Amino acid sequence: MRGWWQKFADVIRKRRIEGQSAGSDLDRKYPMALLLYGFLAVLVWFTMGEDKIRVSGRAVELRLIPILIIGTFALRTVVAHKADKIRRDRGEGGS
Repeated sequence: MRGWWQKFADVIRKRRIEGQSAGSDLDRKYPMALLLYGFLAVLVWFTMGEDKIRVSGRAVELRLIPILIIGTFALRTVVAHKADKIRRDRGEGGS
């Protein structure tokens, strides 16, 4: 079974052979950024303790706070990638 990164690499190679650009910087860095966000979340999960703190009167695991922050950055990356893709599609279709 082929991984997503192999499929991604095949698409990039095919575009280069056909003479098309490989995409913007964001397209090339997007999969790696998501992979690193996932790695950081796993690292936080296994390295932080299971201590609980009170937030608005409810007990919340301490390690959920940095995971929430990492998830926010990952969501921002996904939204930025989609917005860039829409902008490029409109630019190509409008000309």
